[in-house]
Amino acid sequence: MSARLDSAQPYALGLFRIVIGLLFAVHGAASLFGVLGGAAGTNGGTIAAGTWPGWYAAVIQLVAGGLVLLGLGTRGAALIASGSMAYAYFDVHQRLALWPIQNGGELSALFCWSFLLLVFTGSGAFGLDRLLARRPARDEAEAAEQTAVAV
Repeated sequence: MSARLDSAQPYALGLFRIVIGLLFAVHGAASLFGVLGGAAGTNGGTIAAGTWPGWYAAVIQLVAGGLVLLGLGTRGAALIASGSMAYAYFDVHQRLALWPIQNGGELSALFCWSFLLLVFTGSGAFGLDRLLARRPARDEAEAAEQTAVAV
């Protein structure tokens, strides 16, 4: 059973990355563009451009979430996303109460730890990171073959 589950690990990780990235990007899009109900507490509205920290957090959510969703620069994007959610938790939620269930910070905590996991695991399957990582190896192999033929 463990061997079978281990062989599926890159695919499960890839699906995890896609879902987390999509949810994060949609959260940012809702805050920036008013889609899907808009920013929290605005009745379908948006966050005013340049407002600290909400607008900047929404930009990070949209961009980092999109990159994680695509699996492009996953580790770097996940690190920035994790840090932004840690900031959100400690600056916004922690003031209200100690535990996430008491201060409404469950989503920030879950996103923070999910993205931190992706920093250490990478993109898994289905990511553009893997496609781009394979391409230079192919190019080097083709160049070596061409050099060998030319000699």
